[in-house]
Amino acid sequence: MASPYQIRADYDARTIVVYQAYPPAIADAAMRAGRFVAPFSFQRMTWIKPSFLWLMHRSNWARKPGQERVLAVRITREGWEEALSRAVLTTADPDAVAQAAVHVQWDPERSLRGAALNHHSIQVGIGRHLIRTFTDDWIVGLTDVTAQVRKAATFLQTGHAAKAQRLLPVERPYELPQTLRHLSSPGR
Repeated sequence: MASPYQIRADYDARTIVVYQAYPPAIADAAMRAGRFVAPFSFQRMTWIKPSFLWLMHRSNWARKPGQERVLAVRITREGWEEALSRAVLTTADPDAVAQAAVHVQWDPERSLRGAALNHHSIQVGIGRHLIRTFTDDWIVGLTDVTAQVRKAATFLQTGHAAKAQRLLPVERPYELPQTLRHLSSPGR
């Protein structure tokens, strides 16, 4: 039986896609520059999520204020695993969490219609001391997927779930190296 704490993602041999939702000002500046620039904040934690549907739930399909634009952020797998190697589960000792460069939390994965599922999706918080490494070294590409998100949401609202499903990225299990497997056993 598969663990209920399993990373599922769109990835290839070299990169993995994570998703973030932003207000238009941040998304527009990032897309123009091809990387994150002001008004993106380099002074606060930024959360990345490999689960497209979890972000759709969180951003209400890009309709939540401040989350109207969805970016697919392609990062190196080396960077992804570096972040995870520095991570502390948010359920750990509060002092350890406060000191950690990266936070990991697991939340119920979501269905196409937003229902909580019986397995969990990883959220990774990149702390401000590592954010420049994330933005300058790990990111290899940004894609604005907002139009795709809105089209899928319209299909869902009009009773065309199968058409919405076809617009979703293909996500498959991402095996963690042995040294990082402790992150997929949060002991909740």
